[in-house]
This record gives sequence, structure tokens and C-alpha cells, in this order.
Amino acid sequence: MSSPLKPLNRQVMVITGATSGIGLATAQEAARQGAKLVLAARGADVLEAVVDGLVENGFEAVGVVADVAERAQVQRIAEAAIDRFGRIDTWVNNAGGTIYGRIDQVSEEDGRRLFDINFWGMVHGSLVALPHLRKQGGALVNLGSEASEVAIPMQGMYSASKHAVKGFTDALRIEVEQMDESPVSITLIEPTAVDTPLPQHARNYMDREPKLPSPQVDPHEVAAAILHAAVVPMRTVRVGVIAELDILMEKIAPRLVDRLSVLQVPRQQQDIPPRNPDGALYASRASGRIYGPGKS
Repeated sequence: MSSPLKPLNRQVMVITGATSGIGLATAQEAARQGAKLVLAARGADVLEAVVDGLVENGFEAVGVVADVAERAQVQRIAEAAIDRFGRIDTWVNNAGGTIYGRIDQVSEEDGRRLFDINFWGMVHGSLVALPHLRKQGGALVNLGSEASEVAIPMQGMYSASKHAVKGFTDALRIEVEQMDESPVSITLIEPTAVDTPLPQHARNYMDREPKLPSPQVDPHEVAAAILHAAVVPMRTVRVGVIAELDILMEKIAPRLVDRLSVLQVPRQQQDIPPRNPDGALYASRASGRIYGPGKS
């Protein structure tokens, strides 16, 4: 990287999926550290409330209603950033969701929609952001997962989409950083389970309400990793000891990991019927919450 990244208080930062979980935690922390924000999400009401809350506290932020699955809508996010602030220094592809269910149960329509959000949304963001980041140097931060390297039963389509995110991000990094020697840092963030509303927003084929296995890391830990990658060039950042451990185990004892993974199935279910099996796959359900149920 020939161009150092700017400190956060001199950055214009785009964050997708900014109205709940990791995206919201990152937006709030970036604002506190002085970044100018362009926040994108599907739900207009919640997005407006998040942006208004930041502006009322003296921070600079603008909201763009967008579904990252649509390239033209992602282009609008970039245009809003340029119109308002004149440049983009960091682009965070955070928007994402999951599906709980066996692979042979999940409809092709639902599987493709998940890829449209998790994979193609990240592709659209990366390709729209790159011309802007190349101009003056900057950071592209893509949200992968521990599931970018390790398969999770009952979230097979999610695992597949996050493996795809890693493959794309790694190849793009080689082309942009090594072949072109562009002043752009490309980072993949791989958290373990994070205490967010992800299970409540999931499309759910199970006969029970989904949950994330414990232990879970705090969304603010992931936000800190994202913001660190915005100022210090990083390749891959794993968040949570369990992510490091699981990925190491997958490399040294894959057959054992396959057998042990079966134990993850009951740890992804609560003993209650599904509350909202459709989830947020096709429509926003964000409620401005950073944490999952049980924490405000």
C-alpha cells in the first residue's frame, strides 16, 4: 500500500446494513470517533431514526434506503456519499442475513435471495466502491464469518455464501493490492457468533425458534475490528477466540470437526416454536437493535 489510511476523524465511511447488529454498532462508534457517515439499509423508518439520532448528537450522517442485492441501488449509495461529502475513504460491506434449515429443505428461491444479499450485495459494494477508493486511497472492509472457513450444519446456505465472500475478497485483494499496486486496503473480517438479532431476522425452516450458539462476542468487538481495518491495512481479521480455534481445528482435523459439528444442531435451537419463520430475507425487519433478545 503506497498510501496510508486516514485517521477516522478525517474519513467518509459507507456502512451497509446499518440499522441493526454489527452495522449499527459500527456506525455509532465511527460517529463517536469523528467519521462522516453514509448509512444504507432497506428499512426507511428505522434508517431515518438512526440517522436522526446521530445528527441530533452533533454527528455528520446521511441515510440511503437501498437493497444491496440491486447494483443500481448500491450505486445510489456511492452517489449520495459523493454529493454530500465529495469522496469515500472506507466502504464497509456489512449487510447480510442467514437461513436456518437443511440444505435439501431450503427452496432455490430462498437460497438465491440469500446469495443476492450476502454475496452479490458484497460484490456490488466492492465494485462500486473501488473507483472511489483508488482515487485517494482507502479501505474496503468485507464482512465474512467464521463460516467463511468452517461449515455450519442447518446454516449450509449461509456457510456457502460466506465461503464465496472469502473467495471473492481474497482474489480481489491480489488483483488490486498486488497486481495493480493500488492504494487500497482490502480486509476480510471473520467473527465467531455475535450477539445480534441475526437469528430473529433469519428465514427459518426449523420447527423451533433459532438461536446462536454460545459463547457469543459483543457486536462492539466486531465494530472495533472493522474500524481498526479502516485505519490500519489488514488482510484477514478473526474476532473471537472460538473463530481462531474452530478454523485451526478445521485445518488439522477436518473429519473430527465434521463429527463434532453435529453437536451444533441443538445449540442453534430454542425450545419454543418459530416466532417469524419468514424473517427479513425479502423485507427489512430491523428495529434499531444492536443486540439479540435479552439485551437492549
